[in-house]
Amino acid sequence: MVGIKRGMSTGRTWGGLLALGCVLVACKRDGETTGGATGDMTGAPSVAEAPQALPPRALSTSVPTLSAAGAEPPVKLAAGGPASFAPIAKHADPSVVTIRTTGAEVEPAPFFASRGTRHETKGLGTGFIVDAGGVVLTNNHVIKDADVITVRLSNEREYPAKIIGRDPRTDVAVVKIDEKGLTPLAFGDSDAIDVGDWVVAIGNPFGLSHTVSAGIVSAKGRNRDDVPLEPSGYYNFLQTDASINPGNSGGPLLNLRGEVVGINTAIRGGGAQGIGFAIPINMVKQLLPMLLRDGHVTRSALGVRILDVAKLSPQDRVALKLPADMKGAVVEYAAPGGPAAKAGLRPGDVIETFETTPVDGPSLQWLASTAGVGRTVGLHVSRDGKLFDAKVTLGVLEEPASAQSPWKGRELPEDDSP
Repeated sequence: MVGIKRGMSTGRTWGGLLALGCVLVACKRDGETTGGATGDMTGAPSVAEAPQALPPRALSTSVPTLSAAGAEPPVKLAAGGPASFAPIAKHADPSVVTIRTTGAEVEPAPFFASRGTRHETKGLGTGFIVDAGGVVLTNNHVIKDADVITVRLSNEREYPAKIIGRDPRTDVAVVKIDEKGLTPLAFGDSDAIDVGDWVVAIGNPFGLSHTVSAGIVSAKGRNRDDVPLEPSGYYNFLQTDASINPGNSGGPLLNLRGEVVGINTAIRGGGAQGIGFAIPINMVKQLLPMLLRDGHVTRSALGVRILDVAKLSPQDRVALKLPADMKGAVVEYAAPGGPAAKAGLRPGDVIETFETTPVDGPSLQWLASTAGVGRTVGLHVSRDGKLFDAKVTLGVLEEPASAQSPWKGRELPEDDSP
């Protein structure tokens, strides 16, 4: 067992325990004694069109070819590699902000005491402007439990911020400052980025504001099995070796056009070790309209509990009459009277496609949750080796209590961690 570490301290760093791995959530908090005021949630402004992105830069050096006998020539790289990351950094830097928070936590009282001790907590993270009218995207864990949120722009001006919307299950939050004429960042396409592509991260690691680091996308599709955070979360992280540290949380991960392809969120291990994780911006694009309009995300549901077919044993595959190469999601449980049960689905059914899109367990969960309450969707299903189509009218997903505060209750002193 190894520890989950967060940059949180009362004169030292604090961590939390998980049995499956070690992930450092890339934000930073400190503590001292006092009290605090209450946060605010208000209405939703619209997001303006982002500025034009930067053109790619040309490679300054050629790619060598292999000369060994019998060796195949290397893959030819397309033009567009960076001669320098400076244009990307200069373009994005005015849009990156520092977020500082103040909150309070109560230390449990001794058995005979009437009340606990109240401690002030201070946090540090990053965000980036997505609308000229002062809308800022960041991580939910950066502003969670904050009573006061302060946003500092690249020109050192500071503004109080209010929470517009938040979604703990994806760790996304939107805050707003009262300022206009700001420079928003453009959104890219995180589905189009490939493993091996260059990316640039900008943030405030350890409070060192507007720090730029570069690397590549080292993997895609990292989920809860790879990054063992909150079990109720929706995770489909981009993995990068661009250096990410405490304080980088909520900052942008940029492609070579200067477009945001991810929100830097977590790192594995106790520091910048080449394993960082970012929320794909395409996930955020789906949630942002709801967060701006409603302040939260209302998710739809099939009314089933599922298991990824890839996790089935060979014996289970034989029992379900599944081909060895078949993918999909097995229905473990269908809620009585729920959407799937009403459509005739039952345990043992394997859902292969959702609205013609091939699925596995994690992708089905995401697609079903974002399709829309009351929408009727088509499923392609296998039962006892026979295929059929089903129409399901989606219901409302009831949020578990843990989703309301996914980072809470995981804090232990670092020297107590195994």
